[in-house]
Amino acid sequence: MSIVIVGAGLAGATAATELREQGYEGQVVLVGAEDHPPYERPPLSKGYLLGDDPFEKALVHPAQWYAHHEVDLRTGVTATALDTDAHVLTTSGGDITYERLLLATGAEPRVLDIAEDVGVPVSYLRTKEDSDALKAAFGKGRKVVVVGGGWIGLEAAAAARSAGSDVVLFEMDDLPLQRVLGPTVAETFADLHREHGVDLRLGAEVTAADLEGADVVVAGVGVKPRVELAHAAGLAVDDGVLVDARLRTSVPSVYAVGDIANHAHPRLGHRLRVEHWDTAAKQAKVAAHNLAGADEEYEEMPYFFTDQYDLGMEYVGHASADDEVVVHGSLEDREFRAYWMRDGDVVAAMHVNDWDASDVIKEAVESGELPEEP
Repeated sequence: MSIVIVGAGLAGATAATELREQGYEGQVVLVGAEDHPPYERPPLSKGYLLGDDPFEKALVHPAQWYAHHEVDLRTGVTATALDTDAHVLTTSGGDITYERLLLATGAEPRVLDIAEDVGVPVSYLRTKEDSDALKAAFGKGRKVVVVGGGWIGLEAAAAARSAGSDVVLFEMDDLPLQRVLGPTVAETFADLHREHGVDLRLGAEVTAADLEGADVVVAGVGVKPRVELAHAAGLAVDDGVLVDARLRTSVPSVYAVGDIANHAHPRLGHRLRVEHWDTAAKQAKVAAHNLAGADEEYEEMPYFFTDQYDLGMEYVGHASADDEVVVHGSLEDREFRAYWMRDGDVVAAMHVNDWDASDVIKEAVESGELPEEP
């Protein structure tokens, strides 16, 4: 059987790896638009951007791994059409036939029109080249404007300040991350960045005048799933590619994972599309099993992490900003555990700088029970 994977990022490479590690012996073709071998994106706003880690550390595998494991890796190749009846993927490098296909096309940044209009250099921090450009732009005496107080914006701001740049960050909400964490915990991140010299402009919309004189603008205004290929092929699409609990699309021979997968989560009881590294990798493994003939549901809870200055954090679960928050530890000292409660159950949890708590917060979300204070 021939399996074709569209998208040579973390999800696509993980699926190819899992197929081989589980003993699948059929043809595996991995198609990617970028010229690099598959790599992980979190380092682009963390260790690689800070200059602490080489790019090679971000690679899923060394380049030679794919040939050694008979994975036909085709980089610099764009998928342009998908015929699910004929089982043919059309690409810039020619047609590829398949028996089963995995879509892992990821997401693309939303364009910050005002920055494009002003004409200042803009980075969307999605590719290695974006990260390289930012590293070159950061430095003492440089003015960096960050638009968006989400994870990417805050991590970029931290990297810019660490390099000595002057940083102004614009966020339309009253606090960065407020829609994700709610005001109690979001205030921790606002205070962190203020203490490190970031000029936070909260509840503010950026104007053209705000961008004048900037050496670079970092646009962290969200991403949108790359669903054009799926939509044109007639797959069911609604805020991503609709997949069932087994990550199967509306066409049984086609699966989808990662940023594009709007997944019918069997434990949560509703659809969820997650734009994080952990979900991409774990969904890819389940999809690989199913592509090879298994019948597994994906039921992992969302997980993500961040590193900013001296703050490290892990979060697991799925909460809303309106859920009740119970904090164990000290918000002021930035060493705590936070639990989001809904109808008496823990639906999400995180720790900040409390690495003994990694298993504790995961167990709390699994059980739904609030742990006693440590």
